[in-house]
Amino acid sequence: MSIVNSIRAQWVPISPEGYPFIGAFAFASIILFWLWTPLGWIGTLLTLWCVFFFRDPPRVTPVRDGIVVAPADGRISMVTSAPPPHELGLGDKLLPRVSIFMSVFDCHINRSPLAGRIERIVYQPGKFFNADLDKASLDNERNSLVIAGANARIAVVQIAGLVARRIVCYGREGQTIAAGERFGMIRFGSRLDVYLPEGVVPAIAVGQTAIAGETIIADLRVSDPGRAFRTG
Repeated sequence: MSIVNSIRAQWVPISPEGYPFIGAFAFASIILFWLWTPLGWIGTLLTLWCVFFFRDPPRVTPVRDGIVVAPADGRISMVTSAPPPHELGLGDKLLPRVSIFMSVFDCHINRSPLAGRIERIVYQPGKFFNADLDKASLDNERNSLVIAGANARIAVVQIAGLVARRIVCYGREGQTIAAGERFGMIRFGSRLDVYLPEGVVPAIAVGQTAIAGETIIADLRVSDPGRAFRTG
């Protein structure tokens, strides 16, 4: 492998959503250098952090009917049972819920937890409590998707946090989506909830670190042999 190809192999793509922010941080750094050099270096560090925040690395996703993967990078903050958001029309039954908290240092690209069709997308305005709190699931601003797979329907909810003020969703109702495919992001600290079918046992533990599109959080068909993978 040549030096150029080696550098390209190590380069992590940046989400287009981040370019305006990176440009603004870089411009502010130039102004700060003009005002006082130490401030300029602080601005430069913040610019580098902004580049790091909006990284969009490729992922290798396990592909098999029934596999549910993490939709976000971050820490598993809760594994519990709770009713899904009322606006999704999934009823009031308690469903297994896995919550992933994304800090400002995690990659914030959101990926589909399973292959299927997006049946419904509902945006719900709300408050901006700390996303690590349980009440954030119902009180905070959120964007919810219902995805119908080959064997089950699940809900994945993007929840704005204390710092986050912008939920982005690339998906659309009726769209067919692959497991691990990008469907959105949340800017600057937030959380994602995944509501699994009734009776499914999450294959994840509180405190574990999840990687979007790669970490398996549940298997709806645990008895099926064999798995394949997709990269993207």
